[in-house]
Amino acid sequence: MDGILKHTLDDKSSQLNSARHRLHRLQELQTQLVNNEKVITSTKGESKELVEAPHSFIIHRGLPCPYITDLTLDFRKIMEPFTARELKEKKMNRIKDFVAVSSYFHVSHMGIFNKAATQLSFKVLRLPRGPTLTFKVHQFTLARDVISLSRKQYVDEEIFKYSPLVIMNNFTGEGKHLKLMTHTFQNMFPAINITQTDTATIRRCLLFSYNPQNNLIDVRHYSIQVVPVGLTRGVKKLIMGQIPNLAKCEDIADFIMQEGNASESEAEADENSQVILPQTLKRKGNLEENKSAVQLYEIGPRLTLQLIKIEEGLLTGEVLYHDHIIKTEEEKELLRKMIEKKRKLKEQRKKEQAENRARNLKEQGKQQKSKQKSTENEAIDGNGDEDTSGADDDAEYYKQEVGEEPDEELFKSSESNSRKRHTLPPHNLKKSKKTKIDKKLKKNSS
Repeated sequence: MDGILKHTLDDKSSQLNSARHRLHRLQELQTQLVNNEKVITSTKGESKELVEAPHSFIIHRGLPCPYITDLTLDFRKIMEPFTARELKEKKMNRIKDFVAVSSYFHVSHMGIFNKAATQLSFKVLRLPRGPTLTFKVHQFTLARDVISLSRKQYVDEEIFKYSPLVIMNNFTGEGKHLKLMTHTFQNMFPAINITQTDTATIRRCLLFSYNPQNNLIDVRHYSIQVVPVGLTRGVKKLIMGQIPNLAKCEDIADFIMQEGNASESEAEADENSQVILPQTLKRKGNLEENKSAVQLYEIGPRLTLQLIKIEEGLLTGEVLYHDHIIKTEEEKELLRKMIEKKRKLKEQRKKEQAENRARNLKEQGKQQKSKQKSTENEAIDGNGDEDTSGADDDAEYYKQEVGEEPDEELFKSSESNSRKRHTLPPHNLKKSKKTKIDKKLKKNSS
C-alpha cells in the first residue's frame, strides 16, 4: 500500500512540475509579445480591419546557425507590420505554447525555419488547426548581401509601416497543391481593395514566381519608388530638394535647360513602366493625372523554395500531398485507420487520467478527514489522562500530609463538571491546591 501511495505521489509531483514549467513558458512568451511594439494586442479600441488582418509569428528551430537567425529576422521584415518583430524565442518554448497564445494576438499564420543536419526547411502553418506546408530551402541570400550588391541602394524604414503588394507569377496548372499554395501565400497578407486603397501606402512588393519545370519557387522582395518623367536633370534635382551646383552656370536657365552628363540610373525609364497617377503622392513631382515611372529596388532577402509535402493538421495529420512519395488509395486508407486508432487511444488515455485524478483527489480527501479525526481523539485522550494523573497526585499528597485516606468525593474528577479552562497569564494564576491544603491543616492543628 505504501508503494502504491508513493508511486501515485511521484506521478502527481511530476505532473505538477510539468504544468508549472508550461505555465512559466506561457507567461514569459505572453510578456514578450505584450511588450512588443509591433504586435497589436486585443483591446477595445482596435478597428475591425486591424483585428481581421492576418498576423504572424516567424521563428526558427533546430540546430544553431547564425545565418538562420539573420534569415528569420529578414523574413520578419517582409511580414511587417503585422508580425512580432522583436520576438525572442527560447529553447524551452514549444510550438504548442505559440499556438496557445495565438488567438489572443489574432495570429493566423506561423513560419518556422528548421535547421537539420542535411537541409534547411521552411514550414508555413495555418493556425490553429492547419494545414501545414513544408518547403525545402534550396538557396537563400540575406538582405544585407542583396543591398550591398545593388548599384543604387535604397533603404527606408518608412516603407515597412505598410504591408507589401503580393504578386503571384505562373501559379497555373493542374494540381490542388498549387491552388492551396497560392491561397496560403495570399492569405498571409491583408487583402487590397483597389477602390479604397491609398496609392501612397503601396511601398513594397513581394514576388512569388513558380517554375513548373523544376517545381521551384523564387521569392523576391522589392521597394517601390515612383518618380516623375519628362523632366530635365536640373529640374529633378530641384524637385527632390537637392542643392544644385551653379558654379559653371551664368544664368538659372543654363542649369534648367542643360542636357547630358546623366548617369545610367537617371536615364528615362521604359515606357512600359510609366503610368498616369490616379492620386497625388507625397513624393515631390508626383501629381495627379501626370506621368510617373515606377521603379523597383530589391531589398532582400532572396529565397528559392520547393514544396515537399502538405499535412492536414498542425504539423501532423494525413499527408495530402508529397513530392517524393506517392501512395496508393489502399495505403492512404490504412494510414487513415492508424491515425484514427491513435486518436481514439489518446482520448481513452485522457479519460482514464481524468478518472484517476478524480479518484486520487477523493482518496486524499478521505485521508485528510481520517487524520483530522485521529488528531482530535488523541487530544481528547491526552486531556483526560492529565486530569486523572492530577487527581491521583493530589490524593497521594493528602495521604502523606494528613496520614489518612481522603474522601472519595474530595478529588473525584467528574466528567460532567470538567471543562477546559483557558490558559491564564502568570500574574493571574490562582493559588495551587497545595497551598489550600496547607492552610486547612494549620487550622485543624490549632
